[in-house]
Amino acid sequence: MSNPYGHFEDPNREYVITRPDTPLPWLNFLGQDEYFALNTNTGGGYSFYKDARLRRLTRYRYNEMPYDNNGRYLFIKDGDTVWNPGWKPVKTELDSYECRHGLGYSRITSSKNGLEASVLIFVPPEENLEIWQTTLTNNSDAPKTFKLFSFVEFCLYDAQNDSTNFQRTYSIGEVEIEKNAIFHKTEYRERRDHYTMFASTRDIDGYDTSRDDFVGVHNGIHEPKAVLAGQPNNTQAFGWNPIGSHYHEITLQPGESTKHSYILAYVTVSGEKYIAPHVINKEPANAILDKYSDESAVDEAFAKLNGLWDDQLSTFQVETPCPIMNRMGNAWNQAQCMATFNLSRSASLFESGIGRGMGYRDSNQDLLGFVHMVPDKARQRILDISATQMSSGLCFHQYQPLTKKGNDEIGGGFMDDHLWLILSTTAYIRETGDVGILDEKVGYADVEEKTATLLDHLELSIRYTLENRGPHNLPLIGHADWNDCLNLNCFSTEPNESFQTASHNTAEEVAESLMIAGLFLKACLDLQGLYKFIGADAKAEETAAAHAEMLEAVETQGWDGDWYLRAFDTYKEPIGSHKNEEGKIYIESQGWLVMGGAGADNGRAEKTLDAVHEHLYTEDGCVLQQPPYQTYHLHLGEVSSYPPGYKENAGIFCHNNPWIHLALMQLGNGDRAYEYYLSVCPAAKEDKIETYRGEPYMYSQMIAGKDAATPGEAKNAGLTGTAAWTFLTISQGFAGIKPDYEGLQIDPCVPTAWPELKVTRKFRGKTFNITVQNPEGKSKGIKSLTVNGQAVEGDTIPLSSAAEENEVVAVIG
Repeated sequence: MSNPYGHFEDPNREYVITRPDTPLPWLNFLGQDEYFALNTNTGGGYSFYKDARLRRLTRYRYNEMPYDNNGRYLFIKDGDTVWNPGWKPVKTELDSYECRHGLGYSRITSSKNGLEASVLIFVPPEENLEIWQTTLTNNSDAPKTFKLFSFVEFCLYDAQNDSTNFQRTYSIGEVEIEKNAIFHKTEYRERRDHYTMFASTRDIDGYDTSRDDFVGVHNGIHEPKAVLAGQPNNTQAFGWNPIGSHYHEITLQPGESTKHSYILAYVTVSGEKYIAPHVINKEPANAILDKYSDESAVDEAFAKLNGLWDDQLSTFQVETPCPIMNRMGNAWNQAQCMATFNLSRSASLFESGIGRGMGYRDSNQDLLGFVHMVPDKARQRILDISATQMSSGLCFHQYQPLTKKGNDEIGGGFMDDHLWLILSTTAYIRETGDVGILDEKVGYADVEEKTATLLDHLELSIRYTLENRGPHNLPLIGHADWNDCLNLNCFSTEPNESFQTASHNTAEEVAESLMIAGLFLKACLDLQGLYKFIGADAKAEETAAAHAEMLEAVETQGWDGDWYLRAFDTYKEPIGSHKNEEGKIYIESQGWLVMGGAGADNGRAEKTLDAVHEHLYTEDGCVLQQPPYQTYHLHLGEVSSYPPGYKENAGIFCHNNPWIHLALMQLGNGDRAYEYYLSVCPAAKEDKIETYRGEPYMYSQMIAGKDAATPGEAKNAGLTGTAAWTFLTISQGFAGIKPDYEGLQIDPCVPTAWPELKVTRKFRGKTFNITVQNPEGKSKGIKSLTVNGQAVEGDTIPLSSAAEENEVVAVIG
């Protein structure tokens, strides 16, 4: 069965949506620098500058009826018919509809009664604005006169205050109108340095800035009063709810087209530019409008955007026998890595932009799938993140992107956060060779003097874990580890609750995490390699000793007979054990411990991954644990609060599936890794899209597991660590292209049926055109490696001997 809602067009890197009533709104992320826009296939979404909480430009209503309520809308009144190019919000039946989601842009094209409207929406590189280039064509055989209304609803910048503090916000909204531009200047009176411009490059015939007048107090956005009346009110808002709407009266002859653009811009002015507290300086805004009033400038900006994506994606391109992997690895997976790098988990259709900023753990992981595209941005992000670690070793779990300050509402207590910094930093240095970043002084969040270097942070992170271990010599879990919902220091006094006995009347916060132990092991391996690269041999030996000590604790205390435990609770009882009635086996510790080197010499690595296959694998991916929890257990925390099969309670939490993929490939099991990869990949879900519901081009946070009432249903698409880890699955797993400190390692793990694959990889200013041949039908192991016809010993190409352009042939055998 094919997808009735759309299809991929790989040559254009576009997903073409042919029905507007998709199972859920299907989203595209626009913007790469400081201005970001969320845009759905019907024009829904919102825009913000840097910070979706503190610099929200337009309003959006979450959990509304219908979904995806509010956005960037054009209303067309053609005679008695009112319609939108994106179908919503009026939902008039269209004669044709198409939305092309591309990388950094969306183009919505629709027609009704012989009139075609096409709207190209994008954010130009390095500019704090979005453009809606609008083309209107009369395809009928008679002249057409129609009326066109634009619409955005302004947010009063602080999205939390805007959505809660109505006794204030209904009084402070201010706008100005000049020629074709509407200026939203709320906050300017407070001597802020910003305002929003919403302008048309076509001369307007009217406008509205009051929502009450344009929409009506008792009307919905699907029935705006001014549009139904066919004329604007030319209102200026004073408080209440300011909007921006331009009005055009347009006549087109048969076959005639007209083109103009709308510009929504975040404009900043320096302090000396203020004229008066209530009068905005329009010079920078007018310069923007003057520039884009020439439609050729819009075309040039769009070409620049496409060229930027061409350049960024050219760093890694792969050609395998799997079209789905090629499609995702070459375009969509990397595009999602860009979105997660920029937004962490702050703003999507499921994250409101208010409750979460940039996650410490999240952002470090997102870097892993992004660092090859724009290393300079990755470098700055690492420094920003590290500055939110405290001198104790704990980290602010989240920080606000505008201020780069830790979020006090979230605080610390997550005992895995600090270790992720080692993975991101070493990945950056392997990619770039830039060891100078280690000497950057970033300080600690709770210390005024900025004397601590980035290397100090890495060493503190190792030390903190070693100094905070529990009764089994394993890392303490604190509030939680990667699984935010596994809260094992919640105390229960219920006498017969699962995992407890009557003697458990008092408890200490001594719960331990095997997942953190695995992450620690991997961090030690990465840091040990870095120490060797910079010549710190003594520290490399210390780190190896720390790895060995933790590994011994894992193997002596953490093995359950057929798999590794997940944790010990605050009563020192095992979690993820055959002793438990529910939650006998968890996924996270199996993947991380194998990646960290556990089970390598005693057969346990293979055995634990076989247990994953037996107990956790399904055709939609591996569930998080089995069996699910049927009732709530206070001493386990939020993990048992979800119904069986959803999210952390035996849902398919997509983020942790690639950890198993990479662990399988570490052991050379390419066939099973490939089966697992396809099981969770959204582009492989098109034949069951009515069940899956999510975007086919973008990973979701979770898929309902086999114990759920709706197995196979996706939720929370967009901002998930699945993007970065799955890109590593493709690029460093199947393709096996692994940047190393002094060269490029070629270590693929492929399905045995693949005869070959090809990769283009740019690395430190040099290009490597790599062909991996598999004549013997094996999965792993380099039999021979040649570079420009010359044999290379081992599996690593020394950068020192590589040319500017290199032809590489690697043979598996």
